[in-house]
Amino acid sequence: MAEAATIRTRHFLTNKLLNRKQFIIDVIHPGRPNVSKDEIREKLGEMYKSNKENIVVFHFRTAFGGGKSTGFGLIYDTLDDLKKFEPKYRQQRLGLIKIERTSRKQKKERKNRAKKFRGAKKAKAASAAKEKGKKK
Repeated sequence: MAEAATIRTRHFLTNKLLNRKQFIIDVIHPGRPNVSKDEIREKLGEMYKSNKENIVVFHFRTAFGGGKSTGFGLIYDTLDDLKKFEPKYRQQRLGLIKIERTSRKQKKERKNRAKKFRGAKKAKAASAAKEKGKKK
């Protein structure tokens, strides 16, 4: 960490429906390439007396020439609210959930196996293929 970064918030809104505070973050970081989102979350937690786990920051863009970045920030009231309202991909970035993905080849093989059947048997064949894939 070469030099400290300055964090300022603007357009601060309290969203009662989604149980969060939302704002735009301006990060001034001269002589430094960028500031990690984790570090920004820590500093915002200190500024707004909130838990770091309840804070989400995203969509950062560095200004031309560097030295200043702008992004969005959300501070949820509780972790349950964050899990309820945040998209799954952002929860995955924060390490709150793990999304299991099947490979492209497995999806195609399952589709082609299901082509051999009609109606209820087709659904049964697809579910059997999923169970077979989980056992591996």
